[in-house]
Amino acid sequence: MKVLNKYILQQFFRPFVSTFLIALFILVMQFVWLVFDDLAGKGITMVILFKYIYYIIIIAVPRAIPIAVLLAAIMAMGNLSENYEYAAIKSAGISLQRLLRPLIVVVILLSFVNLYFLNYAFPWAVLKQKNISYNIKKHKPALALVEGTFNADIPGYVIKFDEKYGDEKNKLKNVLIYKTNLVNGSVNTITAKRGTIATEDNSKYMKLFLEDGYYYKEHWTRGSEKKERQKMPFSVTHFEKYTVNIDISSFNTDDLDEEKRKSDREMLSFKQLRYYSDSLKVKFDETVNNRAKSLDYKSQSKLLAPLPDTVKLSVKLPILSNFTTRQQVSVLESAVGSVNRSLDNLKSFIKPFKWKQKRLNLIDTETHKRIALAFSALLLFLIGAPLGALIRKGGFGLPMVLAILIYLVFHFVSTFAGNMAETSTIDNILGGWLSTILLLPLGLYLTYRATRDKGMINFSPIINALTSFLIFFTKKNKSK
Repeated sequence: MKVLNKYILQQFFRPFVSTFLIALFILVMQFVWLVFDDLAGKGITMVILFKYIYYIIIIAVPRAIPIAVLLAAIMAMGNLSENYEYAAIKSAGISLQRLLRPLIVVVILLSFVNLYFLNYAFPWAVLKQKNISYNIKKHKPALALVEGTFNADIPGYVIKFDEKYGDEKNKLKNVLIYKTNLVNGSVNTITAKRGTIATEDNSKYMKLFLEDGYYYKEHWTRGSEKKERQKMPFSVTHFEKYTVNIDISSFNTDDLDEEKRKSDREMLSFKQLRYYSDSLKVKFDETVNNRAKSLDYKSQSKLLAPLPDTVKLSVKLPILSNFTTRQQVSVLESAVGSVNRSLDNLKSFIKPFKWKQKRLNLIDTETHKRIALAFSALLLFLIGAPLGALIRKGGFGLPMVLAILIYLVFHFVSTFAGNMAETSTIDNILGGWLSTILLLPLGLYLTYRATRDKGMINFSPIINALTSFLIFFTKKNKSK
């Protein structure tokens, strides 16, 4: 039995190592491909680039392990079945569960190693990678400007543009700039159809060359009231070419390893996630309770409670009939104003409430997503091993196709569930474990069929019945 256990472990680990390296390479290249244009040729040293790639490799390891386990399980059992070794093992009275017992132990150990990795190495790598990325953007402020959004990272400026193009991605289309005057607090607006970013090494300024635009300048002093500011004049100037010198001295930094961002959820261990979750829940509950008390006070709901009459008053119905016409108008205007203020108050609370709820959901879901990802190796093994015994094919052909399809389903369901949990559509626990809950019955069903030696599901009767129906239906339509 020891010889058989050793043999089955060899059959599993040989494809596992190769598929793990292939999966890791694909995941790393996918990430590097997305950021390569923003990093290459931007004056970043090779040491920083290799550090960046090293951190990406660590981040990709937790996802590469389940993929490698799935593909190795299909290939190992597929090779045994294809070479009739599995049939010989069954004839010796050894069941599928007994055969897979050493592999299950190994996969469980891999799951715990992955869980330990996700708790320590993964947050550390994300911390380093995101801070390097953030510091590179500060070192090269043009990289920090994102198209289609209001970029407010540069002090005194809010910059928006529709598109960034060109070989160096330094040309802008439809530029909008809000420039704040720090002396009097006024906001000047600049619009242009085109723009070009130019930066020089060791320079404290970033030059923005604008073409075909307008410069709107307000003329008012700090401290003036809103009504007075609305009456004050402003000037509009059209320009063919205009240069904006933006002070970026606060962006320039020589230490690209400096760590300033430390609170992103992916940078936190399980203990830190629990601490942040508890802290956010306390603040969230306080915010909701304070808003509820404020609404209760404004609505004066306590006055609506039945009280014993101490003074008998003769009040006619409807209530407004007790007032004069002028008083009725005053009462109605006061009521409408009170209702509008309450509605505005509620509307102003919706966005902060949703943002805080979303942030809390992301923190709570992150823990369950990591645990589910760690033990997804065991889930995918329970699917891959019996599937390999059923298809009876080894190598990288059919097993690779099936592994990709199964993992894509797992990944899409996991992402979909995470997004639903983020918006409070489903519970946070379900958001992390939905993919496991949906795929676990498939693994148990495949194990049942492989144990009973029933083979793959035969779809031929269903396909033949549908084909016959379509042929009959087509002939019937032609006869008409």
